[in-house]
Amino acid sequence: FFFVTSPICSNATMSDDAFYLRYYVGHKDGDFGGVEYMEIELCPNGRLRYANSARYKNAGIIRKETFVSPGVLDQARRIIEESGIVEVDPSSWPQATDRKQELEIKMGKTHKTLACAEIGSLLDVQKSADPEGLKNFYYLTQDLKTFVFSLVSLHFRIRPLG
Repeated sequence: FFFVTSPICSNATMSDDAFYLRYYVGHKDGDFGGVEYMEIELCPNGRLRYANSARYKNAGIIRKETFVSPGVLDQARRIIEESGIVEVDPSSWPQATDRKQELEIKMGKTHKTLACAEIGSLLDVQKSADPEGLKNFYYLTQDLKTFVFSLVSLHFRIRPLG
C-alpha cells in the first residue's frame, strides 16, 4: 500500500471520539508486473491523502494531500453512519486474492475493517452470498470516492483570487 498509517493517524494518537477512514482498491497487473491501486486516507486531524497508481498510458503515481475542515470530517462520518456499514458482517463476501478492496473505519470506540475481492459491477454483488451487505459496501465506497474526488478537485484546481 502507498499509505502506511502515519504517526498523525496512528491509533495511539486517536481519542475515543476520533474519526479515521482508509479505503484501498487495487490489483496486481500480471502482464506488466506492476500494481494498480487507489487509496484514500482521512485522519482525525483533517489530513486527507489520495493516491492513484495506474498503468494506463504509462501514467505514474498521482499523490495528493491536503487538510480539510472539521465540517468535512463530520460529513464523511455522517455518510458512513447513515450507510450502516459498521453493522455488516463481511464473512460471506468474496475473498480477496490479487484483486481486492478494503475499508477501514474508526468512529469513537468502533474500529472495523472490511475486505473483499474487487467488485467490478453490481452483477458481482448480486451473485454474491450476501448481496445486501455487499451492495451496501459497494454504494458506500462509490459515495466515498465521489466525495473525496470532489474535495481533491476543489482543492487542487481552483485558483485563489488575487
